[in-house]
Amino acid sequence: MGLFDLKGKTAIITGSSRGIGRAIAEAMADQGARVVISSRKPGPCQEVADEINKKHGDGTAIAIPANISSKDDLQAMVDETNKTFGKIDIVVCNAASNPYYGPMAGISDDAFTKILQNNIISNHWLIQMCAPQMRERKDGAIIIVSSIGGLRASPVIGAYNISKAADFQLARNLAAEFGADNIRVNCIAPGLIKTDFAKALWDNPDTLKRALTGTPLKRIGEPEEIAGAAVYLASKAGAYMTGQMLVVDGGATVT
Repeated sequence: MGLFDLKGKTAIITGSSRGIGRAIAEAMADQGARVVISSRKPGPCQEVADEINKKHGDGTAIAIPANISSKDDLQAMVDETNKTFGKIDIVVCNAASNPYYGPMAGISDDAFTKILQNNIISNHWLIQMCAPQMRERKDGAIIIVSSIGGLRASPVIGAYNISKAADFQLARNLAAEFGADNIRVNCIAPGLIKTDFAKALWDNPDTLKRALTGTPLKRIGEPEEIAGAAVYLASKAGAYMTGQMLVVDGGATVT
């Protein structure tokens, strides 16, 4: 069995109908995992699942739409996954919200609450739903897709950054709680990646130029470049890593 082999494993990846989540689902399927494709809209989820099944054979991917802000939706997704695949070995909390772009002084209570709910509490819910069976089997990998925003201040995405910093602590805490049962809990902290989600930060050439001034690799990242980190953390290769944040940012945070 190779270091990165995920044969026989089942992974739930939230926000996986596009962007980083989709790239992670595809990379895990490439390594032999069965994957659950999930986001709010059924159509895009099914399209991604169909493409993965076309490449790897029917039954590799299933689409289970879920709104991460709904505890019932998340529980239904977990139940459906257990029913179809028999177990859950890997959880990737990738879905997130950022409904506000501007200074903290101007953010509404609703927008702030939504960010904290979707980016922290919903991750906690999903992990809580999947951890018991992992603890029973003494094996599991939990990955939270955070952001280098959690390491920095920002005049425009401050609330989002606060939520992403909290994700680092969620991983550290759960790593301490679940470690004795051989469950690893880690974060990936991407820099600026070319996704629809981050479009406000790269779509405008001036904004992009500003964003890249301190990036040694002088370019924006691609979703696939985050997927490898997720495979590492989910596989035997990352078996001794827990409670950590893996920064994948083209060097942006070192300058």
